[in-house]
Amino acid sequence: MAPPVLTSQHGWKVLLLPSGLQFHAQANKSLVLSALDAGIRLPNSCRSGACRTCLCQLRKGNIRYLIEWPGVTREEKAEGWILPCVAVAESDLVVEVQDVQVLK
Repeated sequence: MAPPVLTSQHGWKVLLLPSGLQFHAQANKSLVLSALDAGIRLPNSCRSGACRTCLCQLRKGNIRYLIEWPGVTREEKAEGWILPCVAVAESDLVVEVQDVQVLK
């Protein structure tokens, strides 16, 4: 199966629940950094997939990781838990994340 193709020059749309905030995730850029570019701060600390500060739940869509094995268990992955500091969108996403801050 061929990989998905970006349908927007701005990247994939990411909807954050329960806040309702949205941003565009850029190709090959972590969700945390793409959110920052849009003036949204997601919880994060190490930005390397180790501390789990950014742990949140993917409700819809597909991601891939920038590192081989991020700090989530197989069971957590199966339940939809992701680490957005090392995750890249491969489709439009719906992500449940608490403590989101608007910077702009």
